[in-house]
Amino acid sequence: MHNCQSNGRPDKEYQNWRWKPAQCDLPRFDAKRFLELMRGKTLAFIGDSVARNQMESLLCILWQVEVPEKRGNQNMERYYFRSTSTMIVRIWSTWLVHQTSEPFDFAPAGVDKIFLDSPDERLMEHIPTFDVIILSSGHWFTKQSVYILNNEIVGGQRWWPDKTKEMKINNTEAFGISVETIMTAMVQHSNYSGVTILRSYSPDHYEGGAWNTGGSCTGKEKPLLDSELVENVFTNLMHEKQLTGIYKGIRKQTNKSKVILMDTTKVFSYRHDGHPGPYRNPDPNKIVKRGPDGKPPPQDCLHWCMPGPVDVWNEMVLEIIRREFESRLKGPS
Repeated sequence: MHNCQSNGRPDKEYQNWRWKPAQCDLPRFDAKRFLELMRGKTLAFIGDSVARNQMESLLCILWQVEVPEKRGNQNMERYYFRSTSTMIVRIWSTWLVHQTSEPFDFAPAGVDKIFLDSPDERLMEHIPTFDVIILSSGHWFTKQSVYILNNEIVGGQRWWPDKTKEMKINNTEAFGISVETIMTAMVQHSNYSGVTILRSYSPDHYEGGAWNTGGSCTGKEKPLLDSELVENVFTNLMHEKQLTGIYKGIRKQTNKSKVILMDTTKVFSYRHDGHPGPYRNPDPNKIVKRGPDGKPPPQDCLHWCMPGPVDVWNEMVLEIIRREFESRLKGPS
């Protein structure tokens, strides 16, 4: 879905723009070096479809030097690189906290109930087996859901049956609480001593509407200039709540794990050209132009083309891993 060139995208410049960090250079991804640094270790992507997008980017790069063995299932995919006994894992957890569609209090069955103060138990049991964890969440907080805190319904998104009562928590506040919950669980897990990388909220670039109301990113072929950048209030607020949640969580640390914030939100706000747009669909007869009524074709302005900007996230991950593990490879001096 994210191979935009195979799906008919006509322009290619979006693949070649590179981010230049201030006062340093970010090296190209070295697949062999990555596998060597991760020898005998497991890296896990945990979260939503943007986590899957990043995992697929990493796999595509590593595939150029070695084809992994695929194991597991849709809920927990595993890719094993035999040459270095390296495992890449993906666990699907859209909110990173406990979720159920069962009825709760006055919320009926069928609507997602999000327990903001309880980590997702499906992933917590696997935490001790991972050496590096990359967390990704946030975008599902725009979907219909009920927020539960201290065993009480405190708010909802696109759901609130009694309009005469004010919600205690909205979706951005709920996101911040969920981040604090998962970070606290990570830094207090008695059997976890790995490296947790929390990649910050990934910006989308829908114009003229949202993902479900005709928003579009068709025809964006170059990154935005500073003068063209329009601040996205929702993205900024989600980013702010996420940072607050992280800092509140890590202040409660009791184990020896390490937490690293990989803040990509601002720099990727410039990359409105990096999304699939209408080129998410492999159908050669798909509509890619606006209709006579001016409405755009179906768009994906949230995920990222591959190859494309998302590859930079894994270059950042490699730098983090290099700094964490390279000295261990050298041994005592």
